[in-house]
Amino acid sequence: MQFSTLDHIMMSRALQLARQARFTVSPNPAVGAVLAVGDSVLAEGFTRPPGGNHAEIEALQQVADAGGKAGANGATLYVTLEPCCHQGKTGPCTRALIEAKVSRVVVACEDPNPQVSGLGIQQLRDAGIEVQTGLLEDQARILNRGYFMRHTEGRPWVTVKMAASLDGRTAMASGQSQWITSPAARTDVQRLRAVSCAVITGIGTQLMDNPSLTLRLTEADLGTQDPLQQPLRVVVDGQLQMSPDARILLPQNQGGCLIATLDEPPQRQRAKALIEAGAEVAFLPAAGSHIDLRALLGALAERGCNQVMVEAGAGLAGAFIAEGLLDELVCYWAPKLFGDRARPMFALPIDTIDAHLALSIQDIRQVGEDIRVTLQPDKDY
Repeated sequence: MQFSTLDHIMMSRALQLARQARFTVSPNPAVGAVLAVGDSVLAEGFTRPPGGNHAEIEALQQVADAGGKAGANGATLYVTLEPCCHQGKTGPCTRALIEAKVSRVVVACEDPNPQVSGLGIQQLRDAGIEVQTGLLEDQARILNRGYFMRHTEGRPWVTVKMAASLDGRTAMASGQSQWITSPAARTDVQRLRAVSCAVITGIGTQLMDNPSLTLRLTEADLGTQDPLQQPLRVVVDGQLQMSPDARILLPQNQGGCLIATLDEPPQRQRAKALIEAGAEVAFLPAAGSHIDLRALLGALAERGCNQVMVEAGAGLAGAFIAEGLLDELVCYWAPKLFGDRARPMFALPIDTIDAHLALSIQDIRQVGEDIRVTLQPDKDY
């Protein structure tokens, strides 16, 4: 399908708008929309927090508020995801577009949600609206990669974050690890938390560092006026060793805390004190001697989690990788040497060079005194 230079410009703007929503819309996708006649932009918008307007409605509302005589009649809508066609917390966007009498809709990619997938496009076409799809589709899918993962694979997108010395060490032999990286890198990690629906850590990290795992950036820090959502804090604790007095359970910490443990009688008994302290406890099956991480991710997907970030030690981080659950690895390398007695980045059972895990570098940049490297595994690892 052929698209004009103007079409590319308009869809690029819609993608820019969609990025403004990525901190605030979970579990919904981040969507941007531009309403135009020729090269004249009538209105634009992006998806607001759950229960608020979708991007298309934001743009249509701007036109209505402006009071123009023609309104959106005959206009083209550029939108980064297929308009919804079902009644959720808001009404169907397809109906609003049909009533507004837009003449053309350009869609970056179809919605993977089975309630919408292809149906929204068909409704528009049945109403006589020209619909074209596939413009800047790859960029649109990347923007909502977690949303796509949840609807196609039944699990969230998994980012593993590690901070390491130049020689690949994440903690001293004693377990001491604060602070490896610079304040700038730690602030950058907060941005990763801001786009994550959940932050996962292990009981070893919780017992050693007693972290709160909260998002400490504000709306102003991220350039959004919509309220930020605190990520769900998840502790993988197979034997339920966590104390009810842990910092992660302090009542002022918003966002909720989920403790994932094995479904065994001793854990059922110990869970009572944690539940009284405000935690939610998920009893999950075992995979060998450990919690089934796929089952954990499936449970998080059922809660609407699109993206999760693993902030854990070598054991849990290595387990996600070993089980084929890594989608992205973000490493912050500090210009320091910790020596060979310090702890490694991952506990991985790799014995030969041929058994290595191949990664592709997606991005390298300096953050404060440190270097951030973003990598993704080669397909089918």
